[in-house]
Amino acid sequence: MENGLDSTQRVRAILSFVQAADAGSFAAAGRVLGVTSAAVSKNVASLEKALGVRLMNRTTRTLKLTEEGSAFLRQARVALDALDTAIDTVSAQRAAPSGRVRISTSVAFGQEHLMPVLPQLLSRYPALSVDVDFDDRVVDLVREGYDVVIRGGNIPDSALIARPIFHLNRVLVASPDYLAHHGVPRAPHELRAHRVIARRFLSGQISPWSFKAEDGSLTTFDPSDTAVLTLSAPESLVRAACDSAGIAQVGVHLAWAHLRSGALKVVLHRQHQPGNYEMVLQYPHRALLAPRVQATLDYLQEAFAKDERLHIPLNALRAYAA
Repeated sequence: MENGLDSTQRVRAILSFVQAADAGSFAAAGRVLGVTSAAVSKNVASLEKALGVRLMNRTTRTLKLTEEGSAFLRQARVALDALDTAIDTVSAQRAAPSGRVRISTSVAFGQEHLMPVLPQLLSRYPALSVDVDFDDRVVDLVREGYDVVIRGGNIPDSALIARPIFHLNRVLVASPDYLAHHGVPRAPHELRAHRVIARRFLSGQISPWSFKAEDGSLTTFDPSDTAVLTLSAPESLVRAACDSAGIAQVGVHLAWAHLRSGALKVVLHRQHQPGNYEMVLQYPHRALLAPRVQATLDYLQEAFAKDERLHIPLNALRAYAA
C-alpha cells in the first residue's frame, strides 16, 4: 500500500474495516476493538485512501459495502484466517488437533456417507468438535465461515482447494413394475414415449441426459420436455423411481442399494453416458491450514476412500440392466 501506511497501521485499518462491516457501524466496531468510533472511521478512511477506492458508503444510520468493499472483505478474511492459523499451528505442535470444525454438505450425502464416519473422527481426536450444516444450496465458504464444504457436480475453478472424493457417475433407472407396464426403452429416442423424472438444480437448470451413438457421436435428451415429475433433491428422484413414477437419472451411489435389492433396474446402460461430475472436499487456499481442519480433511478423505458405495465400477451395473 502507498500513502504512508506501515504494516502495523495496515493491520489496524483492516481490522477496523472488517469489524465495521460485520457489526454494521463504526460505534459497534469500536466497542469490539476497544477504541472510539472516530478511530475506526479514521482507520477505514486511511485504508480507502491507501487503496484508492471507496470501500463503504456511509449514512447516519448504516454502512453499505461497495462492490470493491465486498471483494476486499473476502480477501481480508482469508488474510486474518491465515494469521489465526499461524497461531493455531504453533500451539498445536504441543497438542492434538482441537477446536471446532464447521462443515457444509448436502442432505443426501451428509446423512448417508458423512454421518456414519463422524463418530470415529471424534474418537480419534477427542478434543475436536464438529458442526455440520445439511444444506443443498451452494454456500460461500469463506463469507459464511465454513472450514470444509462437500460439494458435487461440475466443480468450477476458484480460489478454493478441491480434494476429489469420487467420480459422481450417473445412471438411468426405473422400477421393474414400471418397465413391465410401459416397456423397456432400447434406444434414446424411445424415451419421448416414456414417463420421465427430471432433476432441477437449485439454479433452475434441468439436468440433461447424455448418450453415445454407435458412431461415437454424443446426443442429449432434455427430460423437461416429457417430465411427469421435476424434483430438486437427488434422493427424491430415487424414491420416485422406486415408486414406479417413471425413469430417472440418478447418482450410482444413490441407486446402488436399490439395484441390489431388485427395486430398480438399469435402463439404456450401453448408450447412457455417466457424465464427468465429481464429489469433492473444498476448503480455502491458505498458506497454513489449521491442524483441526487438516486432521478432519485427511480423515474424511481416508474414510470416503473406503466407502465401497462411492466407488462402484460402471461395468458392475451390467448385472442389473433391464
